[in-house]
Amino acid sequence: MKSTLKSETAFFEEAGIPADRPRDVRCAVRFPLALPVAVDRNGDWKPAVTRNISASGVLFETDLPIPVGESITFFMRMPGAILGTSQDVLVYCHGRVVRCSISHTLPQVAATIDDYQFVEE
Repeated sequence: MKSTLKSETAFFEEAGIPADRPRDVRCAVRFPLALPVAVDRNGDWKPAVTRNISASGVLFETDLPIPVGESITFFMRMPGAILGTSQDVLVYCHGRVVRCSISHTLPQVAATIDDYQFVEE
């Protein structure tokens, strides 16, 4: 029995998209939020600012690039109005860097959120 499924390369080439062109594979809705973040850089907490957040990841700007594949830990304070709570909530997150690029003059780091905990204050 011959398979009628096309390879991914053939599919994109027929659509006029070069097979080697990077494709956006994000599937979560992103919310454009500028929130302060503290990123752990080997025990030294560095400031950053989010550009967008989803249920599974975050994009933030920082003063130092972070290598792709590196595990990271960060804190951010989510506004209560967004979460539907009466108070802001401090969230401790652990993830890994999936992209790092320069936007204007600052590195932008895209990271997964693999695990998170709400921190009681």
